[in-house]
Amino acid sequence: MLSIVPLAAIVALVALVGTLVWVLARADAERAQTTLATDALWVEQSLRFQMAVDEDMLVRLALDGASGTDGETLRSRARVHIAANPEMLSVQWYDSAGRLVESVPQGVAPVGQALVDTLRKAPAGPARPVYGAAQGGIVPMALRQSDADGGVLVAAVSLPLILERHIPWWIAERYAVRISDSRETLADRSRRPLAEGAPSHSISFDPPLAGTVLTITAYDRPPALGNTALLAAIIGLATFSILSLLVLQRNAAHRRRAEARLSAEMAFRRAMEESLTVGLRAKDHAGRILYVNSAFVKMVGMPAETLMGHAPPMPYWAPDRIEETMARQKALASGAVAPQSFETRFRRADGTEIDVQVYEAPLIDSAGRHQGWMGSIIDITEAKAAARLARAQNDSLARTGRLVTLGEMASTLAHELNQPLGAIASYAAGGLNLIEAGQADSPQVRTAFEKLGAQARRAGLIIRRIQDFVRKREPQLVALDLTEVAADAIGLMAGEARERQVTIVMDAPEPLPPVLADRILVEQVMVNLIRNGLEAMAEGPRAGDRLTLRLTAEGGMARLDLADQGPGIPEDVAAQLFDPFTSTKSQGMGMGLNICRSIVELLHGGLSHAPNPGGGTVFTVLLPFAPLPPAQGSAP
Repeated sequence: MLSIVPLAAIVALVALVGTLVWVLARADAERAQTTLATDALWVEQSLRFQMAVDEDMLVRLALDGASGTDGETLRSRARVHIAANPEMLSVQWYDSAGRLVESVPQGVAPVGQALVDTLRKAPAGPARPVYGAAQGGIVPMALRQSDADGGVLVAAVSLPLILERHIPWWIAERYAVRISDSRETLADRSRRPLAEGAPSHSISFDPPLAGTVLTITAYDRPPALGNTALLAAIIGLATFSILSLLVLQRNAAHRRRAEARLSAEMAFRRAMEESLTVGLRAKDHAGRILYVNSAFVKMVGMPAETLMGHAPPMPYWAPDRIEETMARQKALASGAVAPQSFETRFRRADGTEIDVQVYEAPLIDSAGRHQGWMGSIIDITEAKAAARLARAQNDSLARTGRLVTLGEMASTLAHELNQPLGAIASYAAGGLNLIEAGQADSPQVRTAFEKLGAQARRAGLIIRRIQDFVRKREPQLVALDLTEVAADAIGLMAGEARERQVTIVMDAPEPLPPVLADRILVEQVMVNLIRNGLEAMAEGPRAGDRLTLRLTAEGGMARLDLADQGPGIPEDVAAQLFDPFTSTKSQGMGMGLNICRSIVELLHGGLSHAPNPGGGTVFTVLLPFAPLPPAQGSAP
């Protein structure tokens, strides 16, 4: 609404000025018309005065003639008057019969005969001369003499000459003067053509001339050009003002929109700065602070008013880092204009110190001039503390790992040697029983000692393989028939299975290619998984009495599924089942499955578990097939 006030003011001003100009123009026109009428009256009076002079001259001639003045004297007076007043062309005397008696100048044709006859027939003569009808611009003026003769004295007056002689030059320069009747113009004086619509003023010239009008006309129209130019200038100025106002309003609208956008951007920038956790600090080449954001203020615990304009050394510099920071500031001011990053320490207002990471970048203004440096500061105190804690934890984990490895080796030896040592003890006891029974020569004694020796060698191999595994030595990978290894593992666990009333079933629907693995390690994995299944079916509720080993091929690898029918694995333990010291058995150490997974992964395979749909758990071992030997005759 306020934006249209200037426009309304300009329109009102134009209307007011236009009205004033119209009033002034009208006043000028009225003043010009008044002047014209005044000048017309002045011209009329001048003409009437001159004609009155001529009439007086004619009256004196008539009176002198009646008093007996001789004719020559009268003619001389007539000549003198004509010489002084050229508009009077002639003076003529007529007798009572209407005949021309005398003429001054001589030889002039009779003038105003009809007027002479009219005066002769009148019962009494007028006291003043009367005028007849004008012809060719010449009007007769006559007076009947009062002597005994009763003649008539006639004077011929030229209207053009009276206009030419008795209208002053300043009137002639401004107006055209015309004497006319209803039929024609009797006399006219004008210096140039009249403009169309030029103002004029008419005055009746009757008397002295019957039916005539004196008209005075200005050569030019009223000087309206000045007012028109002034009005045009005002309208043009108003139009320019309105256009300027429109342009100004448009610019103002653009400026308001730009200010609104700038305000929004400033609000967005302020909100962004307020949300930052990174401190921002701008400084000039001398290190004087130009700007800090709220994050930096919170970081150092000092108000922005204290920091703004502060020169080095800064109050938030750590005392033991002042020299270092001053040297860095000098190098920054004299070095190349390039970003740089460093770590330092700040002291907060409360005396506590924080570790910060500072990234300095050149501060370039809109003209491309390097005005200083913009630094972004990150509080890395917690990160560094976390790093130190992480290093301590890593050192602790390393020590724990070494202890775990040592315990792993010990527990593995104890765990894995249990079977061959138990078998050795059983074979030794059986052999001694046969010897004590006097059957020392029995072939069973020889068989028992042969198996005892085999188990002793197997125990030795286990110790060596476990040592190699713990020492991270490469296993002895050979092509193995996984079905034979599984059968040996089942044979080793057959006695324990009978004690726990579990039937171990082998399911190998089709022959599989050999796998590339270490036989002892794979056999130990199978033995461990079978033992876990038997113990699980013995300690908890079981869904059946079968423990199934299923051998199939899957994706270029041999798959061994070992499914028991025990109680299964609780959900809260399933995710950490392969972690060290995690076990579902009351007496378990929690190392068997961890060792098994390490062995399988060492052989480039995988070990996983899943619930058995019929109850229990299925452990799945994946081992890669051994590469096929090159065909005979093929290129090496």
